[in-house]
Amino acid sequence: MKRRVMVVLVLLVAGLAVFAGKVLATPATGGYSSTTLANATFAPMDLLAHVRAGQLTSPSPWALFLLTYGQSDVYVQSNQWPVGSSTGWHTHPGPSLIILKKGSVLTEWEWDRGTCSKHVYDATNGDLGFIDSGGPDHAHVLINDGPNVASTYAVQLIPHGSTRRIDATPAPANCGPSS
Repeated sequence: MKRRVMVVLVLLVAGLAVFAGKVLATPATGGYSSTTLANATFAPMDLLAHVRAGQLTSPSPWALFLLTYGQSDVYVQSNQWPVGSSTGWHTHPGPSLIILKKGSVLTEWEWDRGTCSKHVYDATNGDLGFIDSGGPDHAHVLINDGPNVASTYAVQLIPHGSTRRIDATPAPANCGPSS
């Protein structure tokens, strides 16, 4: 009898955990879609590029340093937000370089190391770039509050074999439109 009660309790707790995970997860809403245009695995990178003032066409100094340990997966994503749609709260295990296409407006709520902030990206007058840092202490949601369909291209760099998008469960408390 005790064993039967224990089995029922274990099944009940497991069922509640699955249910809670589905309730607390914040999936995309309103028709948001993301399509992988290309992806590849790169060997470890140790890159240094620089331009001094007056070299080539650059009027001022510029430098890039990129160092990775181990292989990286690089994704090129195309994302579409119908008016009112949302990505849902999520993170990525690495950074994303994002190009918001002309005519698009997106609102980002960002939770980073316990701090909540709001950013409005407005590409009404031309393409606009921004960065999502990603990482374990970061989550964000992007919402199309604008009057038009919003679209982006994103280049994502993540550790080889990692999941590209990780839903934030539960969503950060006291941050964003639902707080």
